[in-house]
Amino acid sequence: MLEKKIGFIGCGNMSKAIIGGLIAGGQVDAANIWVYDHKTETNQAMAQQYGITPAQSAEEVAREADILFGAVKPNVILKVLKDAAGALNKETLVVSIAAGVTLDALAMTLGHDRKIVRVMPNTPALVNEGMTSVTPNPLVTPEEVDEIVAIFNSFGKAAVVPEYLIHAVVGVSGSAPAYVFMFIEAMADAAVLGGMPRAQAYEFAAQAVKGAAQMVLETGKHPGELKDMVCSPGGTTIEAVKVLEEKGLRSAVIASMEACMARSEALSKR
Repeated sequence: MLEKKIGFIGCGNMSKAIIGGLIAGGQVDAANIWVYDHKTETNQAMAQQYGITPAQSAEEVAREADILFGAVKPNVILKVLKDAAGALNKETLVVSIAAGVTLDALAMTLGHDRKIVRVMPNTPALVNEGMTSVTPNPLVTPEEVDEIVAIFNSFGKAAVVPEYLIHAVVGVSGSAPAYVFMFIEAMADAAVLGGMPRAQAYEFAAQAVKGAAQMVLETGKHPGELKDMVCSPGGTTIEAVKVLEEKGLRSAVIASMEACMARSEALSKR
């Protein structure tokens, strides 16, 4: 168990996913989790549901926390952290979940002597299947990095990623659930065209995607090899694969992700 106080400024869906994962995994005593959201009812609801400690202000959370999560919208996080900075202890580790806000921007707000970690979870964290990038600044110790990775591993998977790759993370993880949802929807539409009821079509399509992804993760085989295993000579699958190639599935995915990464880079320079 992590014997530290963990604070959250902002308690939206991602904070709730993190808190739920920490408590379900037994990593932190609920009473050592401090939460402040500008909606008072959220603080009280979290206290009732999980037994966490509700705070009266962001400054109170900052004063108590050994690890402080800044979990408000990107357009306000720098102001929120600046207002709370005076209450932080010297060794407090600050973790930002705000997309597009760089380590340098955070350091300019909090001070260049501050330990800061930039993380990017994705929405499957809400169902304990998140993928999170963890990007520490040089002041964060290896042990502290391991603690942050362990926190995010409690509701999915996490990996350390250098900041120059953050736009690739946005493309392949942060934004990627949307592409997969579109693929599932299209597969279900085709099944409906073939006569399958809509609800059943979504279930079959979603389970096929989930199972295929699990095979990639568990077998360690190249996705192309797994694809070849399904493609019998002269069969139905290779016929479908031929059409996907003709319609440019791969090039469409690559082009869309290039656009996503370019947009991410542009937004981070604002």
